[in-house]
Amino acid sequence: MRALIVIPCVLVLAGLLVLLAPSTDDPERDQAPSTETAAQWVDEAQCGQCHQQQMKDWRDSHHHQAMRLPSDDTVRGDFSGDGFFRKDDGFWVGEHKVAYTFGWEPLQQYLLETEGGRLQAYGIAWDTRRQAWFDLYQDEDVDQAHRLHWRQPSQNANFMCVECHVSDFQRNYDAGQDRFDSDWRALGVGCQSCHGPASNHLEWTDDQDQRREGRGFEQPLTDAARASQVETCARCHSRRSPLGDGHAHGNRLRDDYRVTGLSEELYEVDGTIDAEVFEYGAFAQSRMYAAGVVCSDCHNAHSGELRAPGNQVCTQCHNGEGAPTRPAIRADNLRPGDYDSPEHHHHADGSPGAQCQACHMPGKIYMGNDRRHDHGFTSPDPAQARALGHDDACLGCHADQEPQALIEQFQVWFPDHRPRDGGYARALFKARHGEAGAAAAVFEQLDRDDLPALRRAALLAELPSYPSARARQALRAAGRSPSDAVREAAAQTLPALLEPGEVEAALRPLLNDPVRSVRLEAAWQRLLVAGPQRGTPPEWIDEYEAVQRGLRERADAHFNLANLYQLTGRPERVEPALREALRRDQNFFPAMVLRAQWLEQYAGEPERARTMLRDSLARHPQEASLHHALGLSLVRAGRYRAALAALQEAHRWAPDNSEYTYVLAVALHDIGEPERALSLLREQVRAHPANRSLRMTLLGFLGRKPQASAEIQALLDGLRRQNPWDPALPRR
Repeated sequence: MRALIVIPCVLVLAGLLVLLAPSTDDPERDQAPSTETAAQWVDEAQCGQCHQQQMKDWRDSHHHQAMRLPSDDTVRGDFSGDGFFRKDDGFWVGEHKVAYTFGWEPLQQYLLETEGGRLQAYGIAWDTRRQAWFDLYQDEDVDQAHRLHWRQPSQNANFMCVECHVSDFQRNYDAGQDRFDSDWRALGVGCQSCHGPASNHLEWTDDQDQRREGRGFEQPLTDAARASQVETCARCHSRRSPLGDGHAHGNRLRDDYRVTGLSEELYEVDGTIDAEVFEYGAFAQSRMYAAGVVCSDCHNAHSGELRAPGNQVCTQCHNGEGAPTRPAIRADNLRPGDYDSPEHHHHADGSPGAQCQACHMPGKIYMGNDRRHDHGFTSPDPAQARALGHDDACLGCHADQEPQALIEQFQVWFPDHRPRDGGYARALFKARHGEAGAAAAVFEQLDRDDLPALRRAALLAELPSYPSARARQALRAAGRSPSDAVREAAAQTLPALLEPGEVEAALRPLLNDPVRSVRLEAAWQRLLVAGPQRGTPPEWIDEYEAVQRGLRERADAHFNLANLYQLTGRPERVEPALREALRRDQNFFPAMVLRAQWLEQYAGEPERARTMLRDSLARHPQEASLHHALGLSLVRAGRYRAALAALQEAHRWAPDNSEYTYVLAVALHDIGEPERALSLLREQVRAHPANRSLRMTLLGFLGRKPQASAEIQALLDGLRRQNPWDPALPRR
């Protein structure tokens, strides 16, 4: 028998900006399709005939300047030097002519056109404030082979960036020719990018009674329909990856994109931004979002500027009357007060610390010089920040002062302060660190009816570490949630806790979910549970395959297809798909590993596979996945000492990878070094107490040692403190 090889599929993650509906658990699950004739794009010069002020605001906006043809008016960088110069009425970077400007301030990048219609973002940008060039990746040692080099796939703007800088973008990638013929209606983000095609709106202007719903737009402008505005903005103001070529106006966000969740790598444990995730993820967790606040309540949608200067934009709602700026905004949590005063903020009037955003929207620098503010509208909590290790406005602004003194002063100013997240951050911290009461804390949060959907999804992801009947019940309930984010998280997590037959039953309704990202996740998880198929692939996987085939400019899409072909009985397509993945990106390690395994176990060429891995390691000696794959191959060849050396290197470069730790421990045990195996597992369980699989592995090894009863009991006691409902615990 040949072992089935499956490496977890990758869905590309790109960064962009967007806004969502004001609800904790997303009430817009099903939207009725429009019966109106499909709208067409129109010449936007017509918009200014009626909307003069909006057009004027837009012409001065960053949206208008997002991507332009290079000219004396649009190029902000200094092209009078050696590396950046003028020639033949053009702007040049070395041997490449600038095709487009990209962005306006605080930095401007330049797109260079290369082979196959590719637009690549150059890695040196112009700082519009300092009036100087700067390297976007100055802390990295970027050579031509590095993934951040401007010619590499990760810097391809056709896929990663252009969609949010032009109107009605189409990548138009031809996989057979490996080239782009990208197209758009207009440079810059124009009226119809957000409002949708306007032909029906123009008809509405000629309608005598003008009673047509939404004024002829697919994205209505009425106050009652503003919920859709947040998802409209979120198409670009979120960290997400496309599921097709462009978006369809009127679709849900997750119909056209896969949106990243609140993972430990991207967000702080309290839900504030850490990596470059843009605005949507934080905003969708906020109380303001839950109350019905939308982007245009604070921002002029056409200029992008704030609706009022400084603190006045906040006191539109947070005022002495406690009256929101729009009737549709819920006011039940608005407390009347003078918030723009030293009695509230305890800083001198007009000082930086007196600004609302200083405390409630702390920012971080991205792309070298671009400060972006967190849109979760959180409150400072220096004591919790110190305890849980997340950022905090007070500690950040006063980094030169003793933290404990700051905490004590904060308590003097706000003696009644309590965390405003209902205990979410502490519960998530407990779960991720395996603290006592972790499972109970997670369940307490999941029982809330006011928990934001993205936070619910983040907590569901922790449940595999805390199995129980209650956890299974919570996952089944999540699969019926009104929030597409929660349903998607449930589909991803169900197989870790339910029996295969139960998983199929729980996933079945999600295969027909109204939102595409949920259907895709459910289909992939069901296929993994069902195992290798014979004959015609099941219909419910067709959409997943179509999505991957539509993204074939990406190495990860070919890798996903290779995994799919394995599972659906099409082995002849596996290796060609992996070759295509590596042709798109020679440093895409998951495809490299899977191809080596395929060559060894299916093609019967083990030495060729190991040679490929060794050659890759010569170029990437710190890549743990390559060491691990080589070690496993050597184990299968019976070369245990050589295998052990490779597995140790994998653990050395990825010490927190539990799979690598487990395999290394087994290898040590099997070559007659059980004490080293035990020592490794003990060290890892101490470092990662929430990792249940490592704890269970250590218990299994210790079970063979009669003298280890005290240590076994200590491990079980630790498990009981974390999760008293764990099925591995002996009944009392």
